Amino acid sequence: MTKRAARRVSRVRLEVLSREREAEFLVCVRKSRKLHRPWLKAPATREQFRDFLKRQRGERQISFFICASESAELIGVVNLSEIVRGLFQSAYLSYYAFEPFAGQGLMREGLALVLDRAFGELALHRLEANVQPRNRRSRRLVEGLGFRLEGFSPCYLKIGGRWRDHERWAILREEWPKPRARRAAQR
Repeated sequence: MTKRAARRVSRVRLEVLSREREAEFLVCVRKSRKLHRPWLKAPATREQFRDFLKRQRGERQISFFICASESAELIGVVNLSEIVRGLFQSAYLSYYAFEPFAGQGLMREGLALVLDRAFGELALHRLEANVQPRNRRSRRLVEGLGFRLEGFSPCYLKIGGRWRDHERWAILREEWPKPRARRAAQR
């Protein structure tokens, strides 16, 4: 395989959330508690996971597992939530990795696939990611994908029992490169 062909092979794939992965998801959340604290509170019980699953079945949220292409292991989760149609065509983007996959570039690949889908088949125009200022990994991730800093929101979200400040990062369809599938077909 040539270097060029090797670059096209993605290390990750997307999978829509499903109950079949419930037990594996809960194990991943337990193993990742230290990584997630204080940035987020992932569903940690069967009931919380099932509520999460119910929410993503509506028109206002879609969630994806990021999975390893070869082993199918869970790498992380990406949510498009509060999807608003009509004149707005917008959603909030949230995400988190699982141990031991954090810091390997896999979430970046997975988020790129989600952005392709959001700006392609879902026909969204704008995505906003809210990131705690001290979460350097998350800030680098969205910035590296082309999101721009739009502002600062004090005491924006209540996480772990505390109201936490967040930076608002956003990207528009026009700012996102052509989806990778179309680029590959053009070669």
